[in-house]
Amino acid sequence: MKREISLLQATSINMIDMVGIGPFVTMTIVMQTVGSSLFLWAWIFGAVTALMDGMIWSELGAAYPLAGGSYNFLKEAYGPKRGPLMSFLFVWQTCLQAPLVVASAAIGFSDYFGYLIPLGDWERKAVSAAVVVLVVLLLYRNIREIGKISVLIWSGVIITILWIIISGFTHQRVSYSCLPSGGQKMFSGAFGLLIGQASVKTIYSYLGYYNVCHLGSDIKDPGRNIPRSIFISIICITVLYLAMNLSIVRVIPWQQAMLSKTIVADFMRTIYGPRMASISAVLILWIAFGSLFAVLLGYSRVPYAAAADGQFFPVFAWLHPRKEFPYISLLFIGALGLILSVTVPLKHAISAILAMRILVQFIAQAVGVVMLRESDRRRRKSGADGPTEGPRSLPFKMWLYPLPVILSIGIWLFIWYSTGLVAVFGLVLALIGAVVFFLTRGRWTKPGVHNVPKIN
Repeated sequence: MKREISLLQATSINMIDMVGIGPFVTMTIVMQTVGSSLFLWAWIFGAVTALMDGMIWSELGAAYPLAGGSYNFLKEAYGPKRGPLMSFLFVWQTCLQAPLVVASAAIGFSDYFGYLIPLGDWERKAVSAAVVVLVVLLLYRNIREIGKISVLIWSGVIITILWIIISGFTHQRVSYSCLPSGGQKMFSGAFGLLIGQASVKTIYSYLGYYNVCHLGSDIKDPGRNIPRSIFISIICITVLYLAMNLSIVRVIPWQQAMLSKTIVADFMRTIYGPRMASISAVLILWIAFGSLFAVLLGYSRVPYAAAADGQFFPVFAWLHPRKEFPYISLLFIGALGLILSVTVPLKHAISAILAMRILVQFIAQAVGVVMLRESDRRRRKSGADGPTEGPRSLPFKMWLYPLPVILSIGIWLFIWYSTGLVAVFGLVLALIGAVVFFLTRGRWTKPGVHNVPKIN
């Protein structure tokens, strides 16, 4: 794995992963869930969650810039006894959760494609499957070419969102305020519950700010570029999401907007007519395609990293003999994503994605940062030599520690509870993973990619 990805390319990969089809299909779901003009607070809550969690990712990503991201973070944080189990559980849930992310982007792609050409149910599924295949083919190349492609896709994403924002603010037709009016109450238990349920969808739209961590071994100057790309991505996407929501509901009343399945196309039709609406739908398809590209790129490194370390099925550690990328891992996630894209409804996929990740990944990493810092504090107090990499030598340390950790854990628990019965599915998946770990432990090859055969 070569360090070929620059700060601009890393930020581009993060942002196209974050945007994707997410905000264009979840925007109306959020409005429906909150059922009032206060829906914008769910997007603000999602941004705060991303910022708090982004500090944790930045600290860990800068300290351990290796392929696989959370796999390495959990292994280091929980030590030789518990680390293998925690890192295995992350890879285990990634093997289902990552294809679900792929599937959700593909389903959203087919929904907007249906705006251009009317599609039946089976035709929509065929489009979802075809776009997954196309992205896999595009990713079947070395990392240097992929970095250039990501910047091109990112440019299309930014142009599209800016066009939406400028159009809305220059063609305002209705008034909108995100502050309480009439009988609305800003702070109440019922409002908090609605925001929690809606934030399951907004946080899904922010996910991806950490994609650069999965590509840690591909990033130039990772100690600086990983934290920078994370924070630049979160801040820029937050501004764009809030402005885009405000832009749309200043043209189409939120009561009407929440009933639309292709809100951006309907928004553009209201302003410019059918032709521009079709052009906007094409641009949304570009964004959805870019999201699939970034998702598959990042997650294909996770099973590879674990297998190369001797902690997962060794076939995932195979690198392409000429192009030097983990092609088995890429093909597996792409194939499973294709199957899920034609079998799982979009709304259920979004909730399942978060339910599986919150406990094993987000909360476990937040606790892991505390464990790493505490372990280093005890070593320094005793005068013992610490590791070459770790909290004492962190290239980046989060601000106001431990406040971001406390807030992050509290928010993630709230969101996990808000997923409802789907949260049980996440627990069951983790328990099955633990059983598989103990049944198969010690049966894989020893660490080291050089011990794994290359297939011509």
